[in-house]
Amino acid sequence: MAHENKVVHSVNLDGEGLCVDVFQRPDGTYGFEEYRRDPEDPRGWYPVGFYGAQRFDSFEAAQRNALQQVAWLKDRL
Repeated sequence: MAHENKVVHSVNLDGEGLCVDVFQRPDGTYGFEEYRRDPEDPRGWYPVGFYGAQRFDSFEAAQRNALQQVAWLKDRL
């Protein structure tokens, strides 16, 4: 099955080894996930925060929660 969530905002940590995506689901709710990418691993990005199941009614609520849960994100926004 194709991935149906739409990324609406993405923030990379310097070096592009970590990122946080805020996304919107087809049902209109929002979520976020923290991902990691290792240069020696050709598989690409994989989730490390496991926040993606949380649901928020707005982009702002998802982003606010991401800022509270992902320590490095505060310095990037």
